[in-house]
Amino acid sequence: MRDADECDVAILGGGLAGLTLAIQLKRRFEAIDVRVVERRRHPVAEAAFKVGESTVEIGAHYLAETLGLRAHLDAEHLRKFGFRFFFSDRCEVLDACTELGVDDYLAMPSWQIDRGRLENFLGEHARALGVAFEDGASVRGFELSETDAPHRIAWRREGTDQALHARWLVDASGRAGLVRRQRGLDVPNAHRANAAWFRVDGWIGVDEWCADGDWRGRCSQAHRWRSTNHLVGPGYWVWMIPLSSGAHSIGIVADAGMHPLESMNSLDKALDWLGVHQPRIARALEPVRGRVRDFLFLRDYSYGCSQVFSGARWALTGEAGLFLDPFYSPGTDFIAIANTYICDLVARDREGEDIAPWAALWQQMYFSFYESMLALYQDQYPLFGNPRVMPAKVIWDYTYYWGVLCPLVLGGRLTELSTLSRLRPVLARARELNAAMQATLRAWHESDTAGAGDGAPIMLNQARLDWFVALNRRMAEAVDAATFVARIDQNLATLERLADEIRAEAGLGPAPRAGAPALLPPAWYGRGSATAAA
Repeated sequence: MRDADECDVAILGGGLAGLTLAIQLKRRFEAIDVRVVERRRHPVAEAAFKVGESTVEIGAHYLAETLGLRAHLDAEHLRKFGFRFFFSDRCEVLDACTELGVDDYLAMPSWQIDRGRLENFLGEHARALGVAFEDGASVRGFELSETDAPHRIAWRREGTDQALHARWLVDASGRAGLVRRQRGLDVPNAHRANAAWFRVDGWIGVDEWCADGDWRGRCSQAHRWRSTNHLVGPGYWVWMIPLSSGAHSIGIVADAGMHPLESMNSLDKALDWLGVHQPRIARALEPVRGRVRDFLFLRDYSYGCSQVFSGARWALTGEAGLFLDPFYSPGTDFIAIANTYICDLVARDREGEDIAPWAALWQQMYFSFYESMLALYQDQYPLFGNPRVMPAKVIWDYTYYWGVLCPLVLGGRLTELSTLSRLRPVLARARELNAAMQATLRAWHESDTAGAGDGAPIMLNQARLDWFVALNRRMAEAVDAATFVARIDQNLATLERLADEIRAEAGLGPAPRAGAPALLPPAWYGRGSATAAA
């Protein structure tokens, strides 16, 4: 019989990262004893709680399929109508802007998440599975063991000091970074950007911003407001994310050198900034100025970490370890990846394996994903407002994401060493190619004088790119190992072909091989008519 102060896994932090890990562990090991210590009392507020509200394919699949939460997502959150961009800097009307998005849902679902609603559900669900979820509790200190002895945690709830001994300690404390700070694991990166955000009551009807029937008719579902809408300009983007609780999340994310945080670090400043750079949303927000639920800002939000997994049975997940950028919404993706590696390490430890080599290997993989994704952001914000270069970047970035990282996770191959070994040269080449293409995109932007073609307002419709739609549809298909490896090889070939095409368009490489059909029509590069893009 165990003492009451002992457990198999202690998780410091019961937000999205900590609660999903607890649920994943209980789904895999029914008898495992998991304790979660969370400082906030539940239930938490809906809407005005946390950002990280938009999911993309890896995070969405993790919540829906790995954790079995599809019914909750469908019933309590909003199906996301893809990612959508408007090149609308200083523009009063959206139908005068280039738009990038889809006109119908693609195969792989994702959701707009009300974080308060989700975390309340996760807490209840974890308890129903047998997790000891201690909300309203604070961690007072901890000692990490470097031997086979348990880790020690001191915590307090309602004025009572308590102690906990755990074989595993996982830090999911978010930006507090309890282990990261104690161990001095912070690793700054060179990506300098800031963010400010707030939530307003009511949904903002982007579809109603324009009376033009043709513009409204571009989307067969007429659900632009359900998208993660990006209003982009040089050095910045503005997010618009609807929440199922009846609020809209608005955020400004900007290169620190081009748009200082001091120009947007209060609600009034942020609204004034929008009035200059995105006047259409500023006008839409004016009637609801008095219904703003919160306002927050964050300076220099991106950072790395020197260690996230240890052979001494401790680990970091979510923002307790590292954070990239809110653009493309990778936060839940990296929670999914870290939690899956942690579950694998716990499983091996329970089987009596020496986990030190595995901790080092999975950490190397995790860091390689972080570094390759960091290239998508670092020094790239200046080109965000370029309606000729940025659409090519978005397609490139998503082809890389859907073609390489998504299949590994969605296909359940993230810890399949035999397949990873076979794919090692392909993955290395894809990472090398991505880094080179980010440099190409920067160079193209810096030398670009062609602008956006004839200036006609067009919609660049990803749903009309058959190869892109197929990439989305296939990423989660269950196939044998040989077929899987062949498919990743094929995806790399698509990346090589797309790279050649973009280089040629940028004037930074030779023309593609004669006779090969273009992956992107001329309108994607600011040439041709609106019809060609739609």
